[in-house]
Amino acid sequence: MKAPDFSLQDQTDTTRKLSDYAGKWLVVYFYPKDDTPGCTKEACSFRDSGAVFAEQDVAVVGISADSVASHAKFAEKYHLTFTLLSDPTKETIRAYGSWGEKSMYGKLFEGIIRKTYLISPEGEIAKEYPKVTPDKHAEQILKDLEELR
Repeated sequence: MKAPDFSLQDQTDTTRKLSDYAGKWLVVYFYPKDDTPGCTKEACSFRDSGAVFAEQDVAVVGISADSVASHAKFAEKYHLTFTLLSDPTKETIRAYGSWGEKSMYGKLFEGIIRKTYLISPEGEIAKEYPKVTPDKHAEQILKDLEELR
C-alpha cells in the first residue's frame, strides 16, 4: 500500500513532504502530545538510536497535532535530532488511521492513537505498528529493518 502523502511544518518551521524522503527508508510515528511521559520515552528512544538509524540511512519523523513552537521546545529540551511535524488540522493523522476512539481512566474520547509506519524507499508502507511500547519501539523497528532489507 502506498503511504499517504503529507506536507507539514517541522520544528524549525520548514515544510517537509513525504517526497523529501524518496529513496530511503522512513519511520513515521504518530504520538499524542509533546513532553508527556509516554511520548517523551518514545522520542528519547528514537533519539538514543539515532546513530544506528543514520548509519542505515533511515529517517525518523514524529507527527502530532502540537504546534511548531511546541515541537521546537520539545526537541530542544530533550535534544531530539530528528524531525517533528505539526499537523494541527489532523489531516495527515487521519490519513494514516492514527485518529480514533481512546480510553483513559474509563472515559472514552477521540484522540491521536500512538502508531508507527515503516515506509520503504519506494514510498510503500512496509510495516505498520498499531501497538507501540514507547521505550522499546526504536529497537523493534531496527530489528524489523534487518529482516525487510
